[in-house]
Amino acid sequence: MHISAERIAQIEARRDEVQASMTRADLAPEAFVKLSKEYAEIEPVARAAHEVRRLRQELAALDVMAGGGGDPDADPLMREMAQEEMQILKSQLPQAERALALQLLPRDAADARPAMIEIRAGTGGDEAALFAGDLFRMYQRYADTQGWKMELMSANASEVGGFKEVVASINGVGVFAKLKFESGVHRVQRVPATESGGRIHTSAATVAILPEPEEVDVQIADGDLKIDIYRASGAGGQHVNTTDSAVRITHLPTGTVVIQQDERSQHKNKAKAMQVLRARLYEAERARTQNEQAGARKAMVGSGDRSERIRTYNFPQGRVTDHRINLTLHRLPEILEGPGLCDVIDALVAEDEAARLAQLDGLS
Repeated sequence: MHISAERIAQIEARRDEVQASMTRADLAPEAFVKLSKEYAEIEPVARAAHEVRRLRQELAALDVMAGGGGDPDADPLMREMAQEEMQILKSQLPQAERALALQLLPRDAADARPAMIEIRAGTGGDEAALFAGDLFRMYQRYADTQGWKMELMSANASEVGGFKEVVASINGVGVFAKLKFESGVHRVQRVPATESGGRIHTSAATVAILPEPEEVDVQIADGDLKIDIYRASGAGGQHVNTTDSAVRITHLPTGTVVIQQDERSQHKNKAKAMQVLRARLYEAERARTQNEQAGARKAMVGSGDRSERIRTYNFPQGRVTDHRINLTLHRLPEILEGPGLCDVIDALVAEDEAARLAQLDGLS
């Protein structure tokens, strides 16, 4: 994908314009916030554009030197050095142009947002619940490696350990951009701890990654909600069944139901339930809009549909296979520990970027 000199000049000029506007003494606070956000978005693009412009200008100057500048008596040694330098720069320019093209790719508006992660045990009974617990811990540890903060929203623990369902909120830089490809069915193949015959079982858990909206992004009318208050049940200590603190919120237009009972306070449960509800409604609307705009096009790494099988964790072979990009890594323990998941996610992001670049090249 070739980016013209005019386009590069426009990018750098806009960066400089925004930077100058931010220093105005009469700038209103809300205008400063808006400009700061734009500067944060355009500055890395301008940096990549500057590098492309620098390499192109140096190549043009070296080309003149290598040709002797039209002077037949030009120093042969200088011409040879210029030619050698040109080869180095020519190898660097495509990388710089690709980096700029990546910066110019249309961004998912939700990429910079925090995310809600929902993990549910699927087929496999107790073993599926244990696997859901393994996945939850994997994402906890991965979040730690990224410097993110993960907060448990609700959990329905299984009797043998793990979770039938667990929901958490993750805050940090670029959370949704990195985790959005984790949505789908995760499958595990291993010998359950409770299996005396040593037979390999296949179980599954479903992961859903939802970008978290701001309150202003999702307008929910009070009349669209049915809120039920009741006593919490299940494990939770002596406060359970003593107060009406559990909250069930039904969004009447869509039929979406959220139940929250982990907190002792009814108000805290309601606040968390509303946070989950907003995320689910925002994701539903986002998916609908994207399907309309993209003609329901599926990216190479998948649609993010939570019914799509995306990955297999095979314990006997110590491998993890992501079926969307045919990636197999024989580092299962490291991946489940969190740090190894970086390589899987980075590969998915790179595949998505390559697919979108190829699409842009096809349009240009």
